[in-house]
Amino acid sequence: MKAECLYFNAPYQVSIKSEPIEALNEDQVLIETYQSAISAGTELLLYRGDFPKDIPVDQHIRPLNVNFRYPLKYGYCLIGKVVDRGRQVDPYWNNRYVFAFHPHATHFTCTPDDLIPIPNSVPTKLSVLFPSMETALALVMDGAPMVGECVVVFGQGVIGLLTCELLARFPLQTLLTIDRYKLRRETSCALGAQASFDPEDLNSINEMSPKGTDLSFELSGSPEALNQAINMTGYSGRVIIGSWYGTKRTELELGGHFHRSHIRLISSQVSTISPGIRGRWDKQRRYALAWDMLMDSQASRLITQYFPFHKAEDAYQMLDQHPESAIQIVFSYFAS
Repeated sequence: MKAECLYFNAPYQVSIKSEPIEALNEDQVLIETYQSAISAGTELLLYRGDFPKDIPVDQHIRPLNVNFRYPLKYGYCLIGKVVDRGRQVDPYWNNRYVFAFHPHATHFTCTPDDLIPIPNSVPTKLSVLFPSMETALALVMDGAPMVGECVVVFGQGVIGLLTCELLARFPLQTLLTIDRYKLRRETSCALGAQASFDPEDLNSINEMSPKGTDLSFELSGSPEALNQAINMTGYSGRVIIGSWYGTKRTELELGGHFHRSHIRLISSQVSTISPGIRGRWDKQRRYALAWDMLMDSQASRLITQYFPFHKAEDAYQMLDQHPESAIQIVFSYFAS
């Protein structure tokens, strides 16, 4: 039996290759993939060749603890079904739908420790957005919004939209978002933003928050947006930087407004959270909250296209050439 696996081979080149499935050890299970989601921000960096060389992809996730270099298997938003198990594995896992931080592939083996059971209350198709919701929660925790604050979110991709939806639950004075694509701006307003603007229309935001924002999130993936976020943030405000820019660089303008502003620039990445709350918020508690928030969200409206797995190349071309038409693209594998 063989698995079909997606590889990033070179800039703008992906392919699906067959390779043997590892023999099932007594403490392992075999997963047949149902769906997996493209993480557009990171995967477009890989697709375009904009990733830093020779650093770990993600040392916190076992299948991704390899260096960035072509050819590379990647992906971390996968749901599948346990179709076989070793003798030492608890029967609890029989035929169970699970989430895995694993590259796009039709089948793979792993230990149950690498799996997250999908709660029965969560629709299976919605589960591919679990890591995006966990990321949005981590961003909001790092931002620590307060009652009555003015907040702006740069970038309304999947992460930005889920962050917007979470922020809309807070009693803020103003929640504004910025994105260059009309579909995402409209979705942002549907999820709770009071207004959403094109990056070319920042003057309108300045009119709505003349003293600057209290809290800004830079989630666009565009380094130029970081300068805009800094300039828009008011005295003693916070800028949460959740974007990963890869090899893209920009010159920060730190000699003017920023110098006397006491603005804090805070990096945020979901693998670890702020030390101040880490002792109380272990992975199990964060995972449980992410599932609850996912169930209580409008996340399903973010899935705009389904592609058969064998059409993966078309999906990446669409994201690269027509990003205005897509929010979340999902690969479909086998019938449930």
